Amino acid sequence: MADDTPTKLVQIMPKGGGKKDGFNLVTENVTAVNVEAGQIEIELLAYDGKTVLMDVAEEALEDLKKVNLGDGATLRVVEEDGKRVVKQFRIRAKDPNVVQVDAALLDLKDTHWLNRKHAVEKLGELKAAEAVSALVECLSDEVGDVRQRAYDALIKIGGPSVTQIIPFLVSEEDELRQAATEILRKIGKPAVEPLATALASSEDLLRKRILKVLDRMGYKPKESPIPST
Repeated sequence: MADDTPTKLVQIMPKGGGKKDGFNLVTENVTAVNVEAGQIEIELLAYDGKTVLMDVAEEALEDLKKVNLGDGATLRVVEEDGKRVVKQFRIRAKDPNVVQVDAALLDLKDTHWLNRKHAVEKLGELKAAEAVSALVECLSDEVGDVRQRAYDALIKIGGPSVTQIIPFLVSEEDELRQAATEILRKIGKPAVEPLATALASSEDLLRKRILKVLDRMGYKPKESPIPST
């Protein structure tokens, strides 16, 4: 017969006693969340499945609502009036794609170009819309191979790339301007609506470039946004 005895809770004591600036407590498994009571129970890595119940500070209750059972998390714990209270959460996603995106974004800052190249390729494969800003910066990378991979990745991501690419149609750098034109053209139909929307608020030069891209894609605005003289 299985042992139904509840797992014993343990005390958490940072080395050297309490620290005014707090300490990080890492768990791979949140076992209970009680927003109304302002408490969270977590499984401890170093204590063979034992759990600890922690009070959560008022300012962290909104973050507590985002925590799900089974999440991995890093908790920032401080000592107040003899009690240890959770002040901040950093949730670690279980989704392997999210983990890969986060790792690739870090690698984009690597000093070795091969690591940056691999990271750009991975973000393109994952169609990571959250990486668009970082990939746009890679269009100016010092290494041509990284620039080319960023170009390819932005096309793979498609629609979410468009609004950040449009301003490069008037770049003073020929390579960037040409890259922007080709990225938008190759994205195709998902780029049409954002391009048409940009016409209304763009200055003359950018409007002309947008119209040229739309023309190359086979689309004509019903009414020209450029006033006649």
